[in-house]
Amino acid sequence: VQLQASGGGLVQPGGSLRLSCAASGSIFRINAMAWYRQAPGKQRELVAVSAVSAAVDITNYADSVKGRFIISRDNAKNTVYLQMNSLKPDDTAVYYCNAKDLKNNYWGQGTLVTVSS
Repeated sequence: VQLQASGGGLVQPGGSLRLSCAASGSIFRINAMAWYRQAPGKQRELVAVSAVSAAVDITNYADSVKGRFIISRDNAKNTVYLQMNSLKPDDTAVYYCNAKDLKNNYWGQGTLVTVSS
């Protein structure tokens, strides 16, 4: 599985960005896709996850982004999105796309989001 993330950039506080992550390869085995982020000097943390369990879509968010970020999937395009609204300086980080199947954990290359005035 290969993951290609895009959409990062510089945005002012209160602004919005949408990140995209296109998956290719053996995607039929993927059962969850997620976004993580890593701020300078901090550990990588889970931001949002979209999973399928028993044919039910499940999403979950870090407390720090609940109500501001939305994860969504376009299965026809094999793409997962992260809509980020009401951005804060604390959201500044490199954002990584992640995909999981039963055996493996896959990572995209990361895209930098900078929230600053």
